[in-house]
Amino acid sequence: MVALAIIAAALGVPTTASAAVVPAPTTATLVSANPADATPHARDGETRAFAQVGNTVFVGGSFTQLRQTASSAWITQRYLFAYDRTTGTMSTTFLPVLDGAVNTLIAGPGGTLIVGGAFKNVNGVSRKNLVALNPSTGAIIDSWVGRSDGGTVRDLALSGNWLYVAGAFNWLNGTAHVGLGRLNATTGAIDPSFIIDATVGRHSTTSYVWTIDVAPDGDTLVVGGNFTLVNDLPRNQMALVDVSGTPTVLDWSSDKFVAPCASPATFVHYVQDVKFGGDGSWFVVGTNGGAGWPSAYCDALVRFETAARGSGQLATWVDFTGNDTITSVEVADNIIYLGGHFRWLNNPNASDKAGNGAIDRLGIAAVTPATGMPVNWNPRRSGSASMPAGTTAWGSSVPVLWRGSDGLYFGHNSDGMGDEYHGRLGMFPLAGGRTIAPKNPPSATSGNLYVSTAPGTVAKVPFDGTALGTATTVSQPAYTAAGATWRVDDRIYWSHTVAGTPTGSRIDVSLFNGGAIGSPWEASGYNDWYNPALLTGAFFLDGRLYYTRAGANSLFYRYFEIDGNYLGATEFTLPSTGQNWSGVRGMAWVNGRIVYGATDGNLRSVAFDPTAAPAAVVSGATGFVVSTATPELSWSTPSTFFSVE
Repeated sequence: MVALAIIAAALGVPTTASAAVVPAPTTATLVSANPADATPHARDGETRAFAQVGNTVFVGGSFTQLRQTASSAWITQRYLFAYDRTTGTMSTTFLPVLDGAVNTLIAGPGGTLIVGGAFKNVNGVSRKNLVALNPSTGAIIDSWVGRSDGGTVRDLALSGNWLYVAGAFNWLNGTAHVGLGRLNATTGAIDPSFIIDATVGRHSTTSYVWTIDVAPDGDTLVVGGNFTLVNDLPRNQMALVDVSGTPTVLDWSSDKFVAPCASPATFVHYVQDVKFGGDGSWFVVGTNGGAGWPSAYCDALVRFETAARGSGQLATWVDFTGNDTITSVEVADNIIYLGGHFRWLNNPNASDKAGNGAIDRLGIAAVTPATGMPVNWNPRRSGSASMPAGTTAWGSSVPVLWRGSDGLYFGHNSDGMGDEYHGRLGMFPLAGGRTIAPKNPPSATSGNLYVSTAPGTVAKVPFDGTALGTATTVSQPAYTAAGATWRVDDRIYWSHTVAGTPTGSRIDVSLFNGGAIGSPWEASGYNDWYNPALLTGAFFLDGRLYYTRAGANSLFYRYFEIDGNYLGATEFTLPSTGQNWSGVRGMAWVNGRIVYGATDGNLRSVAFDPTAAPAAVVSGATGFVVSTATPELSWSTPSTFFSVE
């Protein structure tokens, strides 16, 4: 996991300096990890697109045969079919005949189904690559005039009554348009005001646009694919277009999509999918490409801020897979879903194997928008022990993830998902999912500081943000061999020296609400590569674990995802001025300030603003001594934390 906004000084900053973006976790809803049982199956090819009109789900791709259940006979229905969302029963009336694959589907205005792909004829009539169908009968809607006579349609995006079209074409509705165009969604008529061309393919290849999305407010179009110029402006693989008025290419570009990845001949372009999230203030990009990171965003999921401007844009965060492909992304309910043939996430430290920090995620995953860290959702692209004959549990691609009204639909080029048979498609239902509530340390301005004074004993000291009250000694027999400790919600996380562990210590968790500290358990086995005994102080805030460590004079952070207790694989250094971190012993976050002990036994407080980066997030000039050491109480141990109780 890599965050680039705060360490931009080391890697090259965007041309316009600005405060660091530190996204705060928000309440999110996860779909169930158990796929629905009633969805039909395809035999071959891959599923590439979904749409829903009424209670009917439409499915497009390169498949040629279907069946209702694992034991049903195969029937021939090429490239496009429909089924009832509730029962899973395939339609016997929607049976269009296409002579090429379907790449993208949109539920259009007035109950239409708009289809884009690589076909020449529909129902025996010439309709090249783009057509509107009656969703009940599959008949062509003759009054809809959209055509892509000049090449394949790869993606469609609908915003209001504007239909954005992307692909490998030079003509749209008989008008010259290279890779991009905009139609009236009701009529299919071309919009002559949309003149945005994506040209000059990478590595001397023919240009095309592979993926697009429109922000929820309809004002911004994000574009990804095989191009190096957009309206003759340098835009390598990625561009943003202002579509709030006359369409205009925005002043936004990133050098991280310029360099080649492992094999330019194979991975001509590595941007595979783009999606806006939330209110449209950010978007994510999924890539393939193999080796090449971190100089390029190869085999990674990255987040950008929509409002950022200038060249040299760096991602807010990057989640590297360790040399495995991401082919699709979807954002829904404050969760980012991704699919592909990756095996791990949070894996920047190794190539084609699990490195320190790697979290097992086989081809399907969910991550938090705040940090890009995986959450505790892991259905896996794997089949059952009794897969039907002729099926395959694992394939190279998940071409589409799509959030329908009742769940997350997936299309892939294999047949296993969630340890079950799901031939080329399926759906994770919203029913049976769960809510993830963000968790943080106490936000109160006063409470109690706790500090270990002996094995199994702590001092509880009232603290109002500026001064201490009278300390009381509390026996805590479960809290022994303790190091750096941080409070989150109803528990504490702490460095626990445990014999026999890979590093000699581990991150443990104990429930705590002001009484007895509960018996500890290991936070996550995925963290066993890390030695928390090196921490001299730590606190958690908004998805980040901030800390100091032995032998260093800096304030660091790693991502730390509470839903799963996963520790980020990359360490980041925060800028500060006039502050000595090497002597810190114990830290807590209290009302926007770091309250910390030191080797001299004194307790201090200093202002903390993580959004100030790349300027100093801490200035020693804002600090003061809260209390000096006494024979009875010294603030010189890493085992310090703050709690309201």
